[in-house]
Amino acid sequence: MKNKQKIFALDIGTRSVVGIILEEIDGIFQVSDILVEEHKKRAMLDGQIHDVPAVAEVICSIKEQLEKKHGALHKVCVAAAGRALKTEIASCTSNIKGKPLLQKNDILHLELSAVQQAQALAAENEHDTKDYHYYCVGYSVLFYRLDGEEIGSLIDQQGDVATVEIIATFLPRVVVESLIAALNRAGLEMDALTLEPIAAINVLIPESMRRLNVALVDIGAGTSDIAITNMGTVIAYGMVPTAGDEITEALSNELLLDFPLAEQAKRELQTREEITVTDILGFETSYPAHEVVEKITPAVNRLAEEISKEILRLNNEKPPQAVMLVGGGSLTPALPTRLGASLQLPHNRVAVRGVEAIQNIAILEEVTKGPDLVTPIGIAIAAKQAPVQYVTAHVNKQPVRLFEVKDLTVGDCLLAAGLKLSKWHGVPGSGFFVSVNGQDISLPGGHGYPPVIEKNGLPSSLDENIKNNDMISVHRGVDGTPPRVTIGDLIDASSSKQIVIGDKDYVVTPLVYRNNQTASLDETIQDRDSIRIELMESLFDVLKHFGYEEWIKSTKPYRISINGKETFFPAYSGKLFINGFEAKLSSKIQQNDIVSFKPGSTPTVKELLAKKQLTAGSTILIAFNGKKVELMKESSRVYRNGTHLKMEDRLSSGDTIEIEAQQMSSFIFQDLFNSVEVNMPAHANGSFILLKNGEETTFYEEIQQGDELEIVWPKVTR
Repeated sequence: MKNKQKIFALDIGTRSVVGIILEEIDGIFQVSDILVEEHKKRAMLDGQIHDVPAVAEVICSIKEQLEKKHGALHKVCVAAAGRALKTEIASCTSNIKGKPLLQKNDILHLELSAVQQAQALAAENEHDTKDYHYYCVGYSVLFYRLDGEEIGSLIDQQGDVATVEIIATFLPRVVVESLIAALNRAGLEMDALTLEPIAAINVLIPESMRRLNVALVDIGAGTSDIAITNMGTVIAYGMVPTAGDEITEALSNELLLDFPLAEQAKRELQTREEITVTDILGFETSYPAHEVVEKITPAVNRLAEEISKEILRLNNEKPPQAVMLVGGGSLTPALPTRLGASLQLPHNRVAVRGVEAIQNIAILEEVTKGPDLVTPIGIAIAAKQAPVQYVTAHVNKQPVRLFEVKDLTVGDCLLAAGLKLSKWHGVPGSGFFVSVNGQDISLPGGHGYPPVIEKNGLPSSLDENIKNNDMISVHRGVDGTPPRVTIGDLIDASSSKQIVIGDKDYVVTPLVYRNNQTASLDETIQDRDSIRIELMESLFDVLKHFGYEEWIKSTKPYRISINGKETFFPAYSGKLFINGFEAKLSSKIQQNDIVSFKPGSTPTVKELLAKKQLTAGSTILIAFNGKKVELMKESSRVYRNGTHLKMEDRLSSGDTIEIEAQQMSSFIFQDLFNSVEVNMPAHANGSFILLKNGEETTFYEEIQQGDELEIVWPKVTR
C-alpha cells in the first residue's frame, strides 16, 4: 500500500497567487494540481501584503476551487519574501573585572544582548524606532574574545573584558503578521513557513552543488529575488525592484496597449511568431514577434543590468560561475543572453530552469510546466523538509509569536517580546569613596543580580526549550548592596603577627584610626571615612606599644663626659635579640619571632679607668695589728660633680666626671689611715707608739710590701 501525504502550498506573489497540491508518495513528490489567479487590484507591493482583505479574497478563491477536487483544505504551507530578510553582525562587550567565573547563563546573556544590538541595527537601517518589530529567525556566534584576544569558550574564564560577536537574521514582524492575517481571513491555518529564496534553492541547488558559486534569480512580476551559493552554503540574499512588469510596461508604451493586454501579448511572444493586438484606440494590428522583441530591447537590457549589478554586489564584485533563472519573468525574450553579456559569462552559463530540473518530482500531464512553477513547488517541499514552525508563548502575560527555524528557547521569547535583559539586570550597589593614609580610593558596591526567569511557574534558564503556550515571566534582578568592608579588609593578613617578648605571648596588629579616632580592625567603613593605618613592623614599634620603654632606653649607647669630652662605651649598653641573634631597634619583626633582652651594666671607677687604659694607682699588702690590709695610692683621682669618687663607686650613663692625674710617691706609715680606722682604747692616756716590724718608727717612715705595722697604746697607771 502506498503511503500518501497531501501538501497544500501557496506562492503569494506581487502579480498573482499560485496554489499547488503536492502529494508525497513513498518519497516522490507528485504535483496533482496547480491554480494561478491574479490579484484584482494592487494588493501587493514588492512582495509585501498591503491589502490583507484583497489578498485573502484571492487565497479564498483558490482554496475553494481546489477543495472541489481534493476535499477540505485547512492547513497551508507558505513562504515569506526573501527580500524581507535582514542579516546583521553585532557584538556585545561586558566588563567582568572582579566578577565570578563566567558561567553558561552569563554567556547566553551576553549573546542575547548582542542579538538585541543586531535587532536594533536592523531597525535603524530601516528607520524603525522599535527594534522588536523584527523576528530573529536565527543567530550564530562568530567568535568570543577575552581582553581583546580570540578564545574558544568563555566558560570559567576570568579577565577584564569579555566580547561576543554574532551574525543574526531577522524578518520584519509586519511581513509575517500580515501573511498570517490573510490566511486566517481565508479560513486557513499556517502549517509551515519557509523563505522564498530557500524554497527555490532547496529544489534546484542541492547541498552537494552549493560548493559552486551559483546565482539563482527568481524573476516575478514586481521583484527579482537573488540568492548566491558558495563553499557549501547560501552566502547572500538580495532583491531588485525590477522584474516582469517592467517588460509589460514597455510593451504597453510601444504598442499603446492596456496593461492586461500588454501582459497577454508578452506571454504570446514566447510561443508565437506573430501576435495580434488591439490598442486603446480600437485598432487591431499584427506584428512579427521579432519586431516586438526589438522594441522592448531597452527594457530587457535595463532588467539584465539591474539584476547583474545586484549579483555582483552580493558576490563581492565578481561574476558567479553560473546563473539559474526561474519565475515567470525568466521567459522574457533574450534575457539570458543579455544577462550573460552583462556579467561577462559564456552564453551557456546562464539558463532558464523549469520544473524538469527538480529531482524526485512527478507532474501530471494536465498540469502546465515552466519556470514559474519552481518556487511554488519549492515552497511545498521546503516547508515540509525545513519548515519554520509557528509557536505562541506568553512573556509577562503578553502573547509572543515565534517561528521555529531552530529549537526555540526562553531567550528567543524574550528577544521577540522586545525585552532588553540589560534593563532587567540589577544595578550595582553605590560605591564608597574613602581616604586611606591620605590616598583616595573607591570601594565598589556589590554586583547586581541577573533577572529571575520562570517558565510555567518554575525557575528557568535562557537556553531552556519552550513549547506552544508556555508562560514565561521575568522578574527584575536584585540590585547590588553598598560595600560592606571592615578596616581589617584593607590590611594584608600578614600585617598581624604572633610573637614572644621575654616570656610573654603577644599578637601584633596595626594601629588604626578612623576620622582621627582610635578604631578596631573589625569596624565597618562608611562613605567618606578617613582611615589612617600605622603598621607595627620594627622592633622599636613593638616594644614601645607593649610597654618595654626601659628596654628601649637601655639599648641607647652608654656615654660619659670625661673632662668635657663625650665618650661612648657600647660594651655597657643593653642588647636586644631576635631568635637569639643580636638585633637593632629598626629590625623587622616576623611571624613567631622571639624577642629577648640582655640588660646593660654600670662600671666602677676602677673599671672605667681600665677601659681608658689609665692606672688607678699602686697597691701594697701589709699587716696591721695582725690583720691583712691593702693600701692603695691613687695615680688618677676621679670627681663627679665635684665629689671625689672611690674606685668602687659605680658610674651611670650620662654622668659627667673629671679625672686628675696624681704624682706617685712611696708609701709611708701615715697612708695606713686612708684604709683603716683607728680608735683610741679607753685605758689609753693619749700617747701611742708606732711599730714597724716590731721596731719603733714614725708616721713618715717608708713601708714596703709585707711589712707588719702596729700602734701600741700604753696603759694608764694610778
